[in-house]
Amino acid sequence: MSAFKRRMNGIHRKRNKALGIPELIAIALGGMVGGGIFTILGISVAMIGAFTPVAIAVGGLIAAVAAYSYVKLGVYYKDEGASYAFYKKTFPKSPFAASLIGWWVVFGYISTIALYAYTFASYALSSSSFSENEIARKLVAGLVIGVFMLINIWSVKGMGKIEDLMVYSKLIILVVISFVLINNSQTSFPVLFQDEPGVSLLHILVVASLTFVAYEGFQLVINAVNDMETPEKNIPYAIYSAIGVAILIYVIMASGALLAIPFENIVNDQEYALASGAGNTLGNWGTQLVIVGALLATSSAISGTMFGASRQMAAIARDGYFPSFLAMRRANIPVNAILAMAGLAFCLVLVGSLRVILEFGSVTFLLVSMLMAYANLKIRKETQSNTTMTILALVSLAVGTLLIFYYEITVQPEQIVFIGGLYVLLTGGAYLYAKSFSTKNNPAETDTPQS
Repeated sequence: MSAFKRRMNGIHRKRNKALGIPELIAIALGGMVGGGIFTILGISVAMIGAFTPVAIAVGGLIAAVAAYSYVKLGVYYKDEGASYAFYKKTFPKSPFAASLIGWWVVFGYISTIALYAYTFASYALSSSSFSENEIARKLVAGLVIGVFMLINIWSVKGMGKIEDLMVYSKLIILVVISFVLINNSQTSFPVLFQDEPGVSLLHILVVASLTFVAYEGFQLVINAVNDMETPEKNIPYAIYSAIGVAILIYVIMASGALLAIPFENIVNDQEYALASGAGNTLGNWGTQLVIVGALLATSSAISGTMFGASRQMAAIARDGYFPSFLAMRRANIPVNAILAMAGLAFCLVLVGSLRVILEFGSVTFLLVSMLMAYANLKIRKETQSNTTMTILALVSLAVGTLLIFYYEITVQPEQIVFIGGLYVLLTGGAYLYAKSFSTKNNPAETDTPQS
């Protein structure tokens, strides 16, 4: 090939990289600043009251520590399969481990899509006569999943631009909501802390662990590695920037809500606590502002999660750990994977409650992030990782996982049955596909990092 042709091909490939830094940060923030703050606020206040912002900040720090291993592995491997691909390549002789990671992380993403869709529906209907109608909520949740399924099938660049618009619009609205609430404070934190004498450090750490699902979207940046330029710079920049912004937004919003809205309102109306409380405090315009912010936040979270997770599902199917038809692409868009994720998310909306979906997502991403830290520890020399930081992530994530299980066993043991049943099904599916993979591919093929 002539030098001219090589140069033109390079320019063509560069132009095909549809996602720049603004789009990548938007995808991460879209996955994080979504249903998370709207979902966890009521649950957190019910458990630890005024200490909610503290727990949210601690959860963000856990996410930042967890992100360290994702960044190092993402830059080293440059694989859109992300969590699954990292584990498969680090432990090439363990097909069951790779399959298990793949099944867990994909269904973790499906649970977050369901969580965001349910929250979208709760806020969309909060001012109507259907606000307490469970069937109406589930139908609206299915409708919004379908809309963003079609947008993701439409085009990568189109999805990126819509994601930009939704994410940066919602950030402005959420900041406005936060400062309006703070400006209409009915109390102060010293007074609130005096009324919470029974809150222990253990309870704060439990809530911090439960909030981890609100930060899980940072991994979605890595799923877009084939659609970005210079991953070595863009992956860490986009991930760390997005986590920092998410922590700031969450803490400010939680603080504003606690200062302006009575605790009982937040706890009683958990599914749409901010809208209900803002209406009582600020009037109808406050309610409408919160609803618009919630709808934008959850919409962008659904879109960003569906974008990244569908690519991961397609990569896993390509390797034989999911049905092969899920690997099929049209114009580099994993259409079948997008359809499957949308359908499964809607099924989870139909059968699960808000709290169960939240806790399943948190446990799943804590477990997967812990395994990512373990993989990074194993090849820390190749990824040029700091051993202390990697071990800190491993220990923090393990403790967070144990805390959620402790909470479930002591407070809501019946939910352990549902969550445990999901894990049994996922583990069974992973085992069957790993066994099939081992039969077809013996010996196992070892992958190497991309140059």
